[in-house]
Amino acid sequence: MIPIAKPLLGKEEEKAVLEILRGGELSQGKIVEKFEEEFAAYCGTKYAIATGNGTSALMVALVAAGIGGGDEVITTPFTFIASATSIIYAGAKPVFADIDPATFNLNPELIEAAITKKTRAILPVHLYGLMTDMRAINKIAEKYNLMVIEDAAQAHGAEITGKKAGSWGLSGILSFYPTKNMTTGEGGMITTNSKVFAEKCRLIRNQGMKKRYYHESIGYNFRMTNIAAAIGREQLKKLKSFTKKRIENANFLTAKLKSVKGIVTPTVPKGYKHVFHQYTIRCQRSDVRDQRAELIKKLEKAEIGYGIYYPVPVHKQKALKNFKIEQKFPESEKASLEVISLPVHPNLTKKNLEYIVSAIKG
Repeated sequence: MIPIAKPLLGKEEEKAVLEILRGGELSQGKIVEKFEEEFAAYCGTKYAIATGNGTSALMVALVAAGIGGGDEVITTPFTFIASATSIIYAGAKPVFADIDPATFNLNPELIEAAITKKTRAILPVHLYGLMTDMRAINKIAEKYNLMVIEDAAQAHGAEITGKKAGSWGLSGILSFYPTKNMTTGEGGMITTNSKVFAEKCRLIRNQGMKKRYYHESIGYNFRMTNIAAAIGREQLKKLKSFTKKRIENANFLTAKLKSVKGIVTPTVPKGYKHVFHQYTIRCQRSDVRDQRAELIKKLEKAEIGYGIYYPVPVHKQKALKNFKIEQKFPESEKASLEVISLPVHPNLTKKNLEYIVSAIKG
C-alpha cells in the first residue's frame, strides 16, 4: 500500500536520541534551546519557543498576546479544529470569514466585514503548505490595529517573495506531528521577533517560572522534551531536501492530472512557494455525480492512501454548537465536499507516482 503520509527518519535521528537517553537529561534542556535557535534562524525570526505540540503552541501564543474573555479572533472555517478551539481555550470567540476557492485559504476580501469592536486579532491558516495572502492581511491588521498570529502548522518553509511562514505577524506557530513536513514525534514551535512576547511565551509554557519553583504568572506544562528536540534538529537539516522532493512530486502529479476532466489541481500563485504538506485536488461535484466518491473507490481498490482535509468545516462541528454560528460559508462548505489529498511525501518513488496517476485515470 502507498500511504498518504510517512515520516522519513534515519540513523541520524536514532543516534541523536540515543545520545539523549545515555546522557540522562530527557526533559527540556540545552538540546531544546539549540533546536529553538536553529529553527528561528531557519524561519528568519529572532526567537523561537518550543512546545509539546502545535495546539499548545497556538494556545500559548494567544494567551501571550493577551487574548482573553470578550475578545474575538477572525480565522477560517476550513481548517483543523485546533485553529478555532485554541481561541476558545484562551477565553475568546472564533469569528469566521470564508475562503478563497482557488487557494483554500482565508479570503482577505471578506475579513473586514467580520471585524467588530471586540476583534483583537486575525489568525490566518496556511493550509496544505500554501501561505495565505499575508501582505493583504497585514494591511488590514495595520488599518484596524489588530494582531496577526499565523497558524503555519502545515507550512514549514513556505514563502511569499522569499519571506517564510511564521515571520509575517506578531507570531507564528508550527507543528511537528509525524505527518508534517518535518517531525519531532509530537511537538510545536512559536516564532516571533518580539523579545517581550517570547519571554511571555516561555513563562506560560513552563508553569509561569523563570526560576524553578518561583512562579511569576499562571502557566501550563507545555514543554518539549530533549528527545523530541534531538529528532527535530536532525529533521531540520533535512527539511530543504524533503521540501524539494515534495515540490517535485507535486509538479509530476499536476502535469499528469491537470487535463483529467472534473479534477482541479492545486494553485500556486506567482511569488509563492507551496511546500505541499498535502497535495489536494478538487473533484468537481454535480447533482447527478459524486466524482470524489468514485475516485475514493479507485484509490482503495489500488491500495493508495488518501485523506479528506476536512470533511466538516469548523463552524458546522458539533463541538462549536454552543456558539450558535448561523452564518453560512459557501466556499468552505463546497470545498469540504470536493477536496481529496493524494500522497506527495518524500518517500514516494517515480514508480509510486506513476501508479497513482494510472489508478486515477483508469
